[in-house]
Amino acid sequence: MHEHIVEMTVNGREVESVVEPRMTLADFVRERCGLTGTHLGCEHGSCGACTVLLDGVAVRGCLVFAVQADGKEVSTVEGVAAADGELSPVQAAMRECHGLQCGFCTPGFVMSITAMLRENPNPSDEEIREGLSGNFCRCTGYQGIVNAVHQVVEAGDAQRV
Repeated sequence: MHEHIVEMTVNGREVESVVEPRMTLADFVRERCGLTGTHLGCEHGSCGACTVLLDGVAVRGCLVFAVQADGKEVSTVEGVAAADGELSPVQAAMRECHGLQCGFCTPGFVMSITAMLRENPNPSDEEIREGLSGNFCRCTGYQGIVNAVHQVVEAGDAQRV
């Protein structure tokens, strides 16, 4: 199999690497960038644990090849917090509203919520639930996660995500 050189911006940092065409973006950010916050769950695009932003759009990192991200901007859960380590409004709300338990699905939810609020900073309850429908959680029952989104919106922080 031929290898390809890919160049992309990951969380504001320029990254260049040689990859096999079949390497997924999730594997790339974990293995080549050392960013292990992007979790691999089902590896079929169903659970949403591997969600990252590709040029601002939420995508399943297990379904996108690294070569498809060549020349693009990738944001992972490590990149949404402030440089000083302060949590993003979404991360803080997830913590405050008990939107996480075991934490495995949390990075994917944070990225999906971030993308959703950037597109629609004032979603209805129905739009929130639709926006989160591609992410699975086995622990929380989802209400804490929905409450976290409402908290971000009600605090006027949706423009800061």
